[in-house]
Amino acid sequence: MRDNEKIILDYVTDNKYYFTGNNFSCSKPAREGRRRLARDGISCPPELIKGQASQIEINSELPNDPPRPGPWLIGGLMSNLRYKDKVTIITGGSSGIGKGCANEFVKAGARVVICCNDGTEGSTVTMALDELAQRQGAGEAFFTFCDVRNTEDIQRLIADTASRYGKIDCLINNAGWHPAHKPIDEFSVEEFRDLLNLNLVSVFTACKFALPHLRAAKGNIINMSSLVATMGQKHATTYVATKGAITAFTKALAIDESPLGVRVNSVSPGNIYTPLWQEAIDAAPDPELFRSEGEAAQVVGRLGRADEVARLCLFIAAEATFTTGVDHIISGGAELGYGRKSVSLNGQPTQKEKAIVEKLIKST
Repeated sequence: MRDNEKIILDYVTDNKYYFTGNNFSCSKPAREGRRRLARDGISCPPELIKGQASQIEINSELPNDPPRPGPWLIGGLMSNLRYKDKVTIITGGSSGIGKGCANEFVKAGARVVICCNDGTEGSTVTMALDELAQRQGAGEAFFTFCDVRNTEDIQRLIADTASRYGKIDCLINNAGWHPAHKPIDEFSVEEFRDLLNLNLVSVFTACKFALPHLRAAKGNIINMSSLVATMGQKHATTYVATKGAITAFTKALAIDESPLGVRVNSVSPGNIYTPLWQEAIDAAPDPELFRSEGEAAQVVGRLGRADEVARLCLFIAAEATFTTGVDHIISGGAELGYGRKSVSLNGQPTQKEKAIVEKLIKST
């Protein structure tokens, strides 16, 4: 077992500790385990000191320490259930980054309400998450059909969640879409209006109707923006405009809501492998080349994963209590350094590039 691996301590109602792990020879977790035992007035067994036990049962009477549900983490900074019983709404929570968020928040013990406009997909994801919640003895998942383009659907989502759980602690506005890349000449005005409604107006609407409950709970909002909101993207004027607006809206709302105890932040992912990314790969003339180029766009040399974005969102919600109005970029370093920017309209080398090549040829 490496130092950074988890050692789980289950504290059950019969006042017994159960340590579970392959061994305890690693120094830091074992040290933290001994500290935890000492804090609770329990003598550390020799097996734990020597690093020989795979499971240890310790009898102890702890009258001043009521039973707590496990699991919780020893050797780490925070509990596995660090968002226990917090009511979290995730729009677009049945796939991609939204699905990743739903999974991580349920693992953290949250009561997660998933909303999407695909009933079959939403129900399937919710069932899997409920099984996870039952196995760990904490957390919950509930599905509500909601088309975020429809104001009435969002109102019903918020009202039903508040009625079911009595509060709302966190709203993650994740639902959105990236249309096919094309120059502005090929976008219609109606296409832009429709995308604004889906990607931006839905965020405003969900925030507006959830805020009375979030203020009461001193909760927080996480709006899903994009790396391209600040750096631009070729042939994506409509999408970039919606995401740039989300980032700006987040900062403005954070100012207004801070006196009322609500934190508002945004997350800007770069190239994260999701079903939308796979659709782009499948549609490319050379899918393998398209994916390899996508991976090479990051200095870390790969696409990000939905669970990586989800863990950032969980940290913002559960731990980053002095953070508001901040856009959190998670991109694998895609925005770092210089890259080729000058390309002719037809994809061929520009005259300047041709002149440079000719000069190099002549000099050799």
